[in-house]
Amino acid sequence: MEFRHLGRSGLMVSEISYGNWITHGSQVEEDAAKACVQAALDEGITTFDTADVYAGTKAEEVLGRALKGVRRESLEIFTKVFWPTGPGPNDRGLSRKHITESIHGSLRRLQTDYVDLYQAHRFDNETPLEETLKTFDDLVRQGKVLYVGVSEWTAEQIGRALKIADEMGFDRLVSNQPQYSMLWRVIESEVVPLCEKEGLSQVVWSPIAQGVLTGKYLPGQPPPAGSRATDASGGNFISRMLTDDVLTRVQELKPIAADLGLSMAQLAVAWVLQNQNVASAIIGATKPEQVRDNVKASGVKLDAEVLKKIDGILDPIVERDPAKTVSPAKRP
Repeated sequence: MEFRHLGRSGLMVSEISYGNWITHGSQVEEDAAKACVQAALDEGITTFDTADVYAGTKAEEVLGRALKGVRRESLEIFTKVFWPTGPGPNDRGLSRKHITESIHGSLRRLQTDYVDLYQAHRFDNETPLEETLKTFDDLVRQGKVLYVGVSEWTAEQIGRALKIADEMGFDRLVSNQPQYSMLWRVIESEVVPLCEKEGLSQVVWSPIAQGVLTGKYLPGQPPPAGSRATDASGGNFISRMLTDDVLTRVQELKPIAADLGLSMAQLAVAWVLQNQNVASAIIGATKPEQVRDNVKASGVKLDAEVLKKIDGILDPIVERDPAKTVSPAKRP
């Protein structure tokens, strides 16, 4: 496993991190989830990403139990706040009240005194940005949070946050967590250039496009039983990528992966890691062998000719519009 700095901070994170968005507390039983976490640890992954909202807070609980007994200093634990975790109007968003209550709940569920990175899961259009950033800064000063970041924020929103932090002396953001893959490149034109200039890294999710880039979904055929496309939590998200045009072009990547001695998943994860603004690629798994396969992408270098071939195949179906990075106009 290789490691990269998170932004301009001194924090090192594993190039491949383990995330439990759909799997823990939802798609797989706890024993299987623990086996996947153990496989991640065995393979050198030290960075684990979750969120309070995943599986209605159950995902944090499962991860906390799975990591119990592991030396805390050897881990980087990331979580997030924004989406609803209860029925009330203040059980959501980025207000001082919800952030404060949410971090306490996350720490309890994760069985830890602090998280290494606390992320605003979306931009909150109903809370003054100064209020959110001041609360984050307070949590850093209290030692409950070591670094702060965001997820799925636009370049304009990140830029505004950095300006306020600099003017008011708050801790600066060190990272953004966007969707990023061969098929979804909306961060490349605006977010990445700003973050490179300002010293933020990307911690990217869905590098395998929810499994589409593994090649297991075939054009004209139903999704395999037990795949993410058949799961209630992930099915709606992946459905827009299950068109015959997308799936046919993905099949054309198989000879490229084979020539490199890589699985399709390894090729997809290695591709996002070629972007030097990416500090870590988040993988998910329902089986330990998926973890063991994915981690082999760490340290893989793809030459310019390979990248050109990939672009030649996928360019007509790649999403590049930065306007696709959207937060709710109102709290959900």
